[in-house]
Amino acid sequence: MRASLDSLTQQLLDAAQKAGADAADALAVDGTSVSIDVLNGKLEHAERSEGVDIGLRVMLGQRQACVSASDVSEATINAMAERAVAMAKEAPEDPHIGQADPAELARDWDLEALEMADPSAEPDPAALERDALEAEAAALAVEGVSQVSSSSAGYGRHQFHLACSNGFSGGYGRTNRAISTVAITGEGATMERDYAGEMRIFQADLPSAQEIGTKAGNRTVERLGAKKPPTGAYPVLYDERISASLIGHLLSASNGAMIARGSSWLLDALGEQVLPDGIDLIEDPHRARISGSRPFDGEGLPTQLRKIVDNGQLTGWTMDIATARQLGMQSTASASRGTSAPPSPSISNVALTKGNSTKEDLIAQMGTGLLVTSMIGSTINPNTGDYSRGASGFWIENGEVAYPVNECTIAGNLRDMLKRIIPANDAEPHLSRMIPSLLVEGMTLAGD
Repeated sequence: MRASLDSLTQQLLDAAQKAGADAADALAVDGTSVSIDVLNGKLEHAERSEGVDIGLRVMLGQRQACVSASDVSEATINAMAERAVAMAKEAPEDPHIGQADPAELARDWDLEALEMADPSAEPDPAALERDALEAEAAALAVEGVSQVSSSSAGYGRHQFHLACSNGFSGGYGRTNRAISTVAITGEGATMERDYAGEMRIFQADLPSAQEIGTKAGNRTVERLGAKKPPTGAYPVLYDERISASLIGHLLSASNGAMIARGSSWLLDALGEQVLPDGIDLIEDPHRARISGSRPFDGEGLPTQLRKIVDNGQLTGWTMDIATARQLGMQSTASASRGTSAPPSPSISNVALTKGNSTKEDLIAQMGTGLLVTSMIGSTINPNTGDYSRGASGFWIENGEVAYPVNECTIAGNLRDMLKRIIPANDAEPHLSRMIPSLLVEGMTLAGD
């Protein structure tokens, strides 16, 4: 019988101590995932994976090393600890590494309130296959769809446990259920594609396969006859489907690791205006039934709500313990980790202040410009914020959709762009990054 995760992490800590480590932390992950792909009404691929991964970080003074394995035998655990200590002896010194003060560790968290794992039973593979088939059939039923290139359904359940030699020990589980479909319209050089996909923690919250497939089909046929838009300076409306990518650049630039390396276009922006007045960007790791929620971070610190941007002004960096020490600050309890690497700062759930206008209102307001619904590739200068991305979507004339567009590039400078955003009110509440459609005036558009 497989040992419990808390038992495994304790074995790792004991082995590290026996091997001579000054401090250590251990992570164990027990995961199960199932994925089903169908094509042309038949099962194309089915995959199930399950197993336990373990990871150990040891510290000798200001030196550290990480090792991982998928074998949980006592011999492997002891060998991991000995190897990690030997590696740490050869590692360069890092004056900033360390564990949290025991007095600051998370305690008495409420997993039930966070609802991160669905207690219902794992779906039968046949049920997942039915989902994928129904989504494919619904997409094909949309007039104008010529084929479906992929239709998939999946399920995952994972359990995590973290233990540290400073006294922290805690774990939690996650589940997800997902359906996605990619449809194609047209033939040859006129082919266009689009998709729809949904994922939820609780299976009961997932939209129906038919709804997802129909959405994929409708989105696809809307793209038939796409052509290049004109070149020039125009307003660009980032659809809610992809607007999180724009805010994601701000989150990346305010990551403490980027700041510590001196490679961020926000390097000198702490306390300065980075978004318009009246707009907040809030991290909330405690939203129920949301994929990014967590009661504690990867170093055992209690997570909490914080304003990354308050009334347009940048309030601070996203930091774990090491980056906070390097910057002379306090951790924001933002450490994330896997089994094979030390902690690093990352964001959980974020929400941007919604506007008062619908997306349709912003389309009417922009007059002539581009509504972007998908993006490919990117060229972002991390030091200057210069921005260039391939895009496709719909050309807007006189406040109305005129025709679909593809093969164009939008460009600008992120620092200037973000100060001009106008948010709609259409953010999806089930998403970890709850970002509405965003209108940006004065973008450079390269098309025909």
